[in-house]
Amino acid sequence: MDPGPGAAPIQTDCETELETKTNRSSSLWSWWPSWRPTSMSLLKTTESKILACIKNDLWARFVTLANQDRIWTLSLTNKGTPKSAEQAPKTPLVMVHGFGGGVGLWIRNLDALSRSRTVYAFDLLGFGRSSRPSFPSDAAKAEEQFVDSIEQWRQAVGLENMILLGHSLGGYLATSYAIQHPSRVSHLILVDPWGFPERTKPETQQSEDQGAEAVKRPTIPRWARAIVSILSLFNPLAVIRAAGPWGPGLVNRFRPDFKRKFEDLFDDDTMTQYIYHCNAQTPSGEVGFRAMSETLGWAKRPMLQRVHLLPPSMPVTMLYGARSWVDSSSGDRAAEIRGKAHTKVLVSGRKRASILNGTSKIIHTPWAFACFNSKNQCFSLVLFDKARASTVVQNCEK
Repeated sequence: MDPGPGAAPIQTDCETELETKTNRSSSLWSWWPSWRPTSMSLLKTTESKILACIKNDLWARFVTLANQDRIWTLSLTNKGTPKSAEQAPKTPLVMVHGFGGGVGLWIRNLDALSRSRTVYAFDLLGFGRSSRPSFPSDAAKAEEQFVDSIEQWRQAVGLENMILLGHSLGGYLATSYAIQHPSRVSHLILVDPWGFPERTKPETQQSEDQGAEAVKRPTIPRWARAIVSILSLFNPLAVIRAAGPWGPGLVNRFRPDFKRKFEDLFDDDTMTQYIYHCNAQTPSGEVGFRAMSETLGWAKRPMLQRVHLLPPSMPVTMLYGARSWVDSSSGDRAAEIRGKAHTKVLVSGRKRASILNGTSKIIHTPWAFACFNSKNQCFSLVLFDKARASTVVQNCEK
C-alpha cells in the first residue's frame, strides 16, 4: 500500500551540514564503506518515505542547542481544526522515543494526536538523525547529558509548558526530566517505561523460615554467564554493525514485527530499513544507554527509587501493553509510592484496573494509546484494531 498524501518534511541546508559533520565524525569507518550499507543520507531518504504518510501540517527541521548539538525535530498541527479567537492554545504534546528508535516509529500516532493540539517529536541526542556526541561512562553523567539536551531543546523551541510522553528509554528520561524540571511538565505519560524496577538479587534457596522444605532455585549455567559477561563488553547493537551487509537481514529476522505492524502502509522493508539505518551509524546514544544499564538491561539507577520526587500535583499516566516485555507491576508500585497523587496505570489487551485515588478504569483493546491533560482528563485515546488502523475515540475540550 502506498503512503497517503501528506506534507513532505522541509529539507534545509542545515541538514546537509549536519550530515557532513556526522560523516566526518565517522571517518574511522570510512575505509569500510561497502561493509555497512548505511549512511545518514539513506536514513534521511527512508525516513522521508515514512513521513510522507502524515496528513496534518508537518514542519521538520534541526533545532540547534546552546552547545551546538542538533536535535532532529518534527512539529505537527491541524490547521483544519476551527479555533475560536478567545480559545487559549492547548498545551503541546512532546513525544520521546525509546532505545534504538526515532521519530519515524510514531507514524501511527502523529496524525491522531495532533488533531486538537500541536505535537512535537524529536530524535534523542545520539539517536536517529540528531547529533552523535560522545557520552560519559558514568551512569548519572550519561543520564544528565540526555536530560540536559531535552531541556536545551525545550528552550530553543520556546515551550513554556508541555505534556511529556516517553516510550521505553524515553519514559525513563522523561521521568528524570520531570523530576528536575517539574514546572515545565503539566502531565507525564509513560508508555512501557524502561528502567523502573530494581534488579532482583539471585537466590539459591528460599528463605530459612521454610525450614526443611527449602528448595534450591535453578541457577544460570556458567557458560551462559560467561556469554553474558562477554556481550556486556560491547554496545547493545554492535552485532548489527559487525554484520555488515547482513545487518538489514538480521533486523528483518529478529524483529519481523516491525514489518508486520506497518504492512498496511508499506509493502516492502521500509520500517526495518529505517531501524537498521538508525542503528548502523556510529554509536552514540547507545553508548549512553550502555553506561546507564547493567547486565540484561537493568537500570543502574532504577527510577522507582526516585519516583517519589515527582511533585504530587503532577498527573502521571503509565501505559503498558499486555504482551510487552516490560512488567506493568512497576507501574503499580509507582502508584503506591505516589500515594494520593494523580497516577493512572493502564494495561491494554486484558482487563486491568487503573489506580487513581481509589477509583478504577477498565481497558479492553488490543492496543490503547491514552493521553491526559493537566487536570487528569483524557484528551485523546487512540485505539488500534486488528487492521492496525488508528482511531481517536475521545477528544476533550480542555
